[in-house]
Amino acid sequence: MTFVDVPVTVRVPATSANLGPGFDSLGLALSWFDEVTAEVTTSGLTFDIEGEGADEVPRDETHLLYRAMDAAFDLLAEKPAGLHLSCRNTIPHGRGLGSSAAAIAAGLVLARALVVGGEDRMDDRTMFGLANDLEGHPDNVAPALFGGFTISWIEGAAAETQRLDVEADVTVFVPPEPVATSVARGLLPESVPHADASFTAGRAALLVAALTTAPERLISATEDRLHQTYRAEAMPDSYKLVRQLRVEGVPAVISGAGPTVLAFAHGLEDWTPSGWARRELRVSPEGAHVAP
Repeated sequence: MTFVDVPVTVRVPATSANLGPGFDSLGLALSWFDEVTAEVTTSGLTFDIEGEGADEVPRDETHLLYRAMDAAFDLLAEKPAGLHLSCRNTIPHGRGLGSSAAAIAAGLVLARALVVGGEDRMDDRTMFGLANDLEGHPDNVAPALFGGFTISWIEGAAAETQRLDVEADVTVFVPPEPVATSVARGLLPESVPHADASFTAGRAALLVAALTTAPERLISATEDRLHQTYRAEAMPDSYKLVRQLRVEGVPAVISGAGPTVLAFAHGLEDWTPSGWARRELRVSPEGAHVAP
């Protein structure tokens, strides 16, 4: 038998990348999950989608979840005759919480689990490299796949990551309107002053210490001069909230490409802007995984 004969369900976490100074390198898995079930069928591709983006995402081969599965099937040299996919989406789309990375991670883990002996034929490192190829940068897909706090980089042509276990209280403030990642990236300059690069490198190194052994350093460790101020015009309310929280001593950053604001604290109910959603979370030690 090439494929398992039962449905497979995968849970995959939301993620937050950058975390202030760790542009395109640092990522955090959050205790907020999408759930996807896949079953091999005799023919065709069908979807059941509920929750976030249900009225907007495609229900054909262009869906990012299926594209990730298809890439994994190609690597595994196996192709099912048909698939039925059931998606229960809770991670907001276009808000800087890694919804695309979640789709990619879920698709790869699902495809590997559907193929008999898939884990022996596609190990975690290979799967991570494929995820990076699909996403274009490793900072979100690393925690989406492996959980915890991840430090990712490109070594030659290969994506690498180092995972660390951390514990932290996290609150996310999610605005009602999205900002496209392409728009946020388009606001970044081609070069930055050497002093800003040096400043941010130091803060990124400090952030690793702050999240592992020195949480009292988080307010300094989350300072950044590479991307947040340049993107402020695309998300002025988010940037304003970050500045207001930081003035009060709360370590706050733009999550990923925004516009969600992430703060390393709980008990921030009074800071929620009108019309925004607020969610208290923890760091998830689990990445994408097959649910029992």
